[in-house]
Amino acid sequence: MTITKEANGSALTLKIDGRLETTTAPELEAVIKNELDGVTELTYDFSNLDYISSAGLRVLLSSHKKMSAQGSMKVINANDFLNNRIFRYSQYRISNNTNLKIRSTVYKGAAD
Repeated sequence: MTITKEANGSALTLKIDGRLETTTAPELEAVIKNELDGVTELTYDFSNLDYISSAGLRVLLSSHKKMSAQGSMKVINANDFLNNRIFRYSQYRISNNTNLKIRSTVYKGAAD
């Protein structure tokens, strides 16, 4: 997994390439712990994310919890696999408990 950080004032975009799973999730967790001070808008760009496991979802949910206290968080460019297999499967948990915003290039307006 590769994490590319793009900061623009108080906005931070994290582009995740590869697989976000049990072995790589701690790397993203470390970025979240160390890079979110002063960030009010966090965006995950999943245009090149191949796979996300429950460990990766846990990092997303914990970062959303942190961002809820200091700003907002959204996921953009979630691919077909993520929309069909992961986000729609866990939609109730994500939508009703965290209000996580997911934008997709595949499903226009799939979730807000």
